[in-house]
Amino acid sequence: MDNFHEDIVKLLLSLLIGGIIGAEREWRSKSAGFRTLILVSVGSTLFTIFSIRIGTANPDRIAANIITGIGFLGAGAIFRSDNKVSGLTTATTIWMAAALGMGVGSGEYIICSVGTIVILLVLLGFTKFEKLIDDSNQVRRYQIVCMFEHNSMQEYETLFKQHHLKFIEGHKSRTGDRIKGTWELLGSRKNHDHLIKELIADKNIIEFTL
Repeated sequence: MDNFHEDIVKLLLSLLIGGIIGAEREWRSKSAGFRTLILVSVGSTLFTIFSIRIGTANPDRIAANIITGIGFLGAGAIFRSDNKVSGLTTATTIWMAAALGMGVGSGEYIICSVGTIVILLVLLGFTKFEKLIDDSNQVRRYQIVCMFEHNSMQEYETLFKQHHLKFIEGHKSRTGDRIKGTWELLGSRKNHDHLIKELIADKNIIEFTL
């Protein structure tokens, strides 16, 4: 009977931990939100409890397979669009929620409580720090189409340097009297914004995409 009460406490604690982390993901409108992370946490706790109960020879066998199952679940939260990978943080959060659920299932209450605080600190407290890094160093892909002239593309590369943006020379092609150039530029958000304003105001540019 004592084991039964302890298991109930474990399930309630994993529900609380999954709910706290899931609330943050839900607030940010991520693909894996409140209910998903609760189910991941509680499910991991249940599997760990069962592995302890029925796995007398190898009590870690069932718990070890949780990692494999969570890997497939996390992969569903990752998607790629426009040469950008999204959902990695959510997938990692699913993985961490499973780890905490396993910890609760094995009775490691203190370390799981500390782990929950650390996860919330990373998800909530490090957002501004991440934005600061992102603002200071961004890679963007520029494509410019203009009328063909001998130095038209070189002039834009000079412009990139004036705005303190490093560039990787990309593909250039000519179709009739038009020339198209593509570059990847590296620099701060502020320098990108200044360049974009100047390119938009350039009357010689027929088409500009970012």
